[in-house]
Amino acid sequence: QVQLMESGGGSVKAGGSLTLACVISRYSWRRYCMGWFRQVVGKEREGVAAIYTGRGSTYYADSVKGRFTISQHNAQNAFRLQMNSLKTEDTAVYYCVAEPRDCQDLWVGSQVHPWEYNYWGQGTQVTVSS
Repeated sequence: QVQLMESGGGSVKAGGSLTLACVISRYSWRRYCMGWFRQVVGKEREGVAAIYTGRGSTYYADSVKGRFTISQHNAQNAFRLQMNSLKTEDTAVYYCVAEPRDCQDLWVGSQVHPWEYNYWGQGTQVTVSS
């Protein structure tokens, strides 16, 4: 069974930076779309960023463009989300997600629905204080 494991969450002051990591294992796909969602209690999950391993193409929500960077790190199955210039509204639980499809088939512009992804990590808390 595919497994996704996040790490790197924590607390930071507004304007600071955090890096989230995700490692995917027990998969047999050649190419896939890997991404990050976030959720605040009482609100819908929001797609934050994604990267397609086939081309390295990336996708971002408008709310994080220019501040967050998703990348494939070293091994084929390791990814990072570099979050800079963090704002209090970035506070959420962040989930690593994956789907064996091209990201361009999942994202519509800068948006993606959570049901497009079938594989989810357990989530990691990010708290940004003022």
